[in-house]
Amino acid sequence: MTGKLSKFGERFSRVTGTAQLMGDLGRAIAEDSTALLLGGGNPGTVPEMVALFQQRLHEIGDSPDDIQRMMGNYAHPKGDIGFRKSLARLLSRKYGWPLTVDNIALTSGSQTGFFQLFNMLAGEFADGGRRRILLPMTPEYAGYKDIGLIDDLYVAHRPEIEERPGGFFKYRVNFDALRIDEDIAAVCVSRPTNPTGNIITDGELHQLDAMAKAAGVPFIIDSAYGVPFPRIIYSAANPLWNENVILCMSLSKLGLPGIRTGIVIAREEVIDALGNMTAVQSLTIPSTGAVFIQPWVESGEIEDIGRHVIQSFYRRKMEFACDVVRREFEGVPCRIHSPEGAFFLWLWFPGLPISSDELYHRLKARNVLAMSGHWFFPGYREPWRHVHECLRLSYAQEDRVVEEGMRIIADEVRGLYSGRVGASRTESVGAGGRIAV
Repeated sequence: MTGKLSKFGERFSRVTGTAQLMGDLGRAIAEDSTALLLGGGNPGTVPEMVALFQQRLHEIGDSPDDIQRMMGNYAHPKGDIGFRKSLARLLSRKYGWPLTVDNIALTSGSQTGFFQLFNMLAGEFADGGRRRILLPMTPEYAGYKDIGLIDDLYVAHRPEIEERPGGFFKYRVNFDALRIDEDIAAVCVSRPTNPTGNIITDGELHQLDAMAKAAGVPFIIDSAYGVPFPRIIYSAANPLWNENVILCMSLSKLGLPGIRTGIVIAREEVIDALGNMTAVQSLTIPSTGAVFIQPWVESGEIEDIGRHVIQSFYRRKMEFACDVVRREFEGVPCRIHSPEGAFFLWLWFPGLPISSDELYHRLKARNVLAMSGHWFFPGYREPWRHVHECLRLSYAQEDRVVEEGMRIIADEVRGLYSGRVGASRTESVGAGGRIAV
């Protein structure tokens, strides 16, 4: 490219974790069918869902009205009105939320939705001030990291680490240290959390909601993997919405990542702003996803699909992946974050002799794509060795891919630790099983 780039151009042409991973995955899928793809967020192939998709495609093919609505008409800038009405009715009926079509907007994937929301609520203001997004606990979703139009868009807090039996641990919000300063524009959590599979409890969720209300800022809940659907969760969790909550969902983890449909549920003025932004950026939102799943939403079947098909599929794969890690990593200093949802294992290697980023490149050379943990700490700026000791691995792929990939990772990490007298602990266990960090 000749000439200089604008600030916008420079920001979005630089190397990012998301761009690095998606580029590597795209090349591997296109050029090397033997690559072991444990790094991305692509959902697994759920046979029952494939059958449902095939059935739905036949139904659409036999309906000229559905074909026209899906491909032949511009939808409303906030997304297909029929789908939004169906979803509002479902959630009002099931949870008692006072929703109408005007409380729901669709976006071209949840990543686009967060780009719009974060930059609408935070950043530079007309009075010269700046406001930021508060992430109450890291690690958090790497996709947040680079979507801000300004640097320093996020402020993040270090979690408490709770030791659990069997080589597991869990991050918890450190409410004693958490505060919402005047420069905070919104609070955001993912639930379950990508990358760790962490599910903050209902009590913690309500506590964060109360703090956000008291501070006069919205509380954003990223539920791309969670409730009400697709419900890839293995512990108790109930959805939350009120007029201060912005609940974000996605159709991707139902098994439809290619149709790029995100869902935002919020008060009307937020939805109006999202619709205006969409009209400027792309005129409207594609109707493919909305038309495709509307019958399941209208009937309420969508929640049963999540509970009885998707959740059980990933639970089995999670248990298989944990068994593989226990076997392959025997004798290697390795801890697993309690996998409470989503479809990732977050592995922590205390005292890892190299950085997780260097480990990523070593594994890539051995045809295994993982994701370095250091990408998942947006807004966290304090020195902490733990940031460079973790990997995120997906277990959504075929069992043979998960098993072989884990074997290679364990072999590589074991080699790094070899010759050392054990692995020195970088933190000490405090009272009550919590690590003093």
